[in-house]
Amino acid sequence: MIRTDLIAPIADLLDKQARAYPEKIAFEDRHRSVTYATLASEVTNLAGHYLEQGLTPGGSVGVWLPNSVDWVVSVLAAIRAGGVAVPIAFDAKNREMAYRVEDAGITIMITAPVMAEAVASLHAGIRPDRVILNGVDETAGDRAADLAYLCATPAASVVPVDDIDSVSMIVYTSGTTGQPKGVMLSTRSMLWVNAACWASIFEVGPEDRILSPLPLFHSYALNFCVLSVLANGASEFIMERFSTDEAMDLLEQGEFTKMPAVPTMFHYLMLAAKEQGRNPFHSVKRCVSAGAIMAASLNEAFETEFGVELLDGYGITETSTMVTMNWPGSKRVPGSCGLPLPGLSVRLVDMDDHDVPFGEEGELIVRGPNVMKGYHDKPEVTEGALKGGWYRTGDLARMDASGFLTITGRLKELIIRGGQNIAPAEVEETVQKLDGIRDCAVVGVPHETLGEVPVAFIVPENEMPLLADVREFCARTLSSYKLPADVLLVSEIPRTGSGKIMRFRLCEAYVQKKEKVET
Repeated sequence: MIRTDLIAPIADLLDKQARAYPEKIAFEDRHRSVTYATLASEVTNLAGHYLEQGLTPGGSVGVWLPNSVDWVVSVLAAIRAGGVAVPIAFDAKNREMAYRVEDAGITIMITAPVMAEAVASLHAGIRPDRVILNGVDETAGDRAADLAYLCATPAASVVPVDDIDSVSMIVYTSGTTGQPKGVMLSTRSMLWVNAACWASIFEVGPEDRILSPLPLFHSYALNFCVLSVLANGASEFIMERFSTDEAMDLLEQGEFTKMPAVPTMFHYLMLAAKEQGRNPFHSVKRCVSAGAIMAASLNEAFETEFGVELLDGYGITETSTMVTMNWPGSKRVPGSCGLPLPGLSVRLVDMDDHDVPFGEEGELIVRGPNVMKGYHDKPEVTEGALKGGWYRTGDLARMDASGFLTITGRLKELIIRGGQNIAPAEVEETVQKLDGIRDCAVVGVPHETLGEVPVAFIVPENEMPLLADVREFCARTLSSYKLPADVLLVSEIPRTGSGKIMRFRLCEAYVQKKEKVET
């Protein structure tokens, strides 16, 4: 069942929850918390001040803050004012921040005092008209630049109800290759995912207390940890950044019922719990993983270890996050990312756009209410990605006769060795089954005769596994052409905030290492 009653303007959702749960904590972090009544007041106040400071309909508000209650209020206020919220990773470099400011045309920037100088140093032609800080020197007297003051003080402007169908968020893709693209999303498209997935399948409700370790500037967290919490009247604790030790301590308090994360987070939590003989998930009823492919072995091991259901799903920014989801309490296909969301159309097609039979690999394309409006200021790229209303994900998948989808790789990540295709995810899952492997990533590197060969980058538990051992282990289940041609020890696998492997960085590091050896 799709909970269409939960799809409404931000103004209506705030009013609804403020009336129903005025004293209930909506969002909390290490520094402060807000009840639903306070949240509605702060968002409305700040939205009014945005308007007084020059925000026009469709104007962009950049939010360059760490995960926090202030982050949530700033983003919701931008949407509430009829503007466009543009989240920026707090650890973004100045160049990355400047690109987003210019590309999205940000006119108001919300940031921390430590970042004020970086914003002020921007070229005059792209510098935001106003900068609001979440903490200023009160002796300076510029209260109009103090986020806390603006949130607590009613504005003179009357804030109209926000348009649910207009672009309300620009979320930048991971940008693992080339410049990131600004994905234009509406409140309706994002809340439709809640209505079809989080509320109806994952069953988020007012009784839930959620622990969020995810980076809020990613679509997965923005959708689940902000909009879904608000729409469903839940309560949430926001971690500023993921820390295995902090997450373990918070979970052991026994007040959390649900937790979203990416596979790597669940992996590290499970390792730490085993090492320390702890069960931090004793009060958690259900977890969800998205953002990257979860190995079937990790999913099974987690559920066995903690007795907690861990549902895996597949989603991307361009579809307002989720496309498929495994359902609670039902039979699951190991390694699959579940069934398409109700009301969503999916197809698997070959290079000629013909549908492939069940069991065969094809590119996953998607059509539905959650598909993006397009890429900001990139009409040609948008036209190539959206054809006839179908979004071309670039991900390869197989579907069985029951409709379960299994992601097998990505067109751009395919390793083509002597004309044979290798999906990195398949090799990674095999390598990770070898004892002593903490994390692993496989990339294609240039080869003089074969074009590309797979190389495994491994984060070991203790000692580095030998290349011969890795190849011998993989040879038990993989064809010979899929075996890693080399194995490199690394301290960590570079990933985006949503958990996706940044393969281009590993490839660059390998090439640079080979060049040094040859010289």
